[in-house]
Amino acid sequence: MSAEERHHEITALVRTQGYVSNEELAQRLNVAVQTIRRDVNHLARRGLVARHHGGAGLASSVENIAYSERQVLNRRAKEAIGHLAARHIPDNSSLFVSIGTTTEAFAKALRRHKALRIITNNLHVATPLSAQTDFQVIVTGGQVRFYDGGITGSTASTFIEQYRTDFAVIGISGIEEDGTLLDFDADEISVAQAMMRNARRVYLLADQTKFGRRPMGRLGHLSHVHGFFTDRQPSERISEMLREHDVEVHIA
Repeated sequence: MSAEERHHEITALVRTQGYVSNEELAQRLNVAVQTIRRDVNHLARRGLVARHHGGAGLASSVENIAYSERQVLNRRAKEAIGHLAARHIPDNSSLFVSIGTTTEAFAKALRRHKALRIITNNLHVATPLSAQTDFQVIVTGGQVRFYDGGITGSTASTFIEQYRTDFAVIGISGIEEDGTLLDFDADEISVAQAMMRNARRVYLLADQTKFGRRPMGRLGHLSHVHGFFTDRQPSERISEMLREHDVEVHIA
C-alpha cells in the first residue's frame, strides 16, 4: 500500500469513527506504528485530521490551519491551479478575487495579462498586481485581518454589491462529498457569497486537500459555480454532480 493509499484509508477511518488510535491504524494497514505517526503528522499539517496523543481524530471545524502553514502546504499544486485558471481569464476582463492562498497563486499568474479590472478583499492579491500599470486594482473597505491580509466585515460585503464583474475567482477551505462548499469565517463567507452573486461566471479554485475537510460555515454548493479548477480528479460522486450541473472541470 502506497503512502497516498494509507492517507486515504486513515482519513476515511477517522471520518467514520471520530478517533482511531495509532496502534489500531498500524494493525489495519499492516505497517509500523512509527509509519502511522508520520502519516498522521502529514495529514494533520494538511488539516485533514487532528493529531492527538496516541491517535488521530476529526479535524477542527472551527479553526483553520495557520496562514504561514497554508502558504507552503501543497504549494506546487496551488501554483499549477492558479496558472491554469489564469489562462481562462481573457484580457480586458473584470473580476472579483477572494481570500485564499490558491487565489493568491492565481493572482501572481495574471501578471502577463493586459487591462484587467480587479476587485479584491485580499491584500496579498492587491499588492503584487498593483504594480501592473494597465491594471486597475480596487480594494474593498472593511477590517484587515493581521494574520493573512484578508479584508472582511459588512463594509466589504456592501462594497462588493456595488459592482458586477465578468468573473469571480473564489477559494474555499472545505468541500463535502455532497458538494457543499465550507469555510471557517462567517464574515469571509459573506464577502465570497456577494462576489458569487455579482459575477457572470464563478470559478472555484481548490486543491485536493480541501476534499473532506469540514469547516462549519456553509458558503454554497459546487452546482453554483461555472468552472472548478483542482489538481486531482474528484470522486465519482462529485464528478457525477459536476456533470449533472454542467460545471466545467479543469485538472492542473
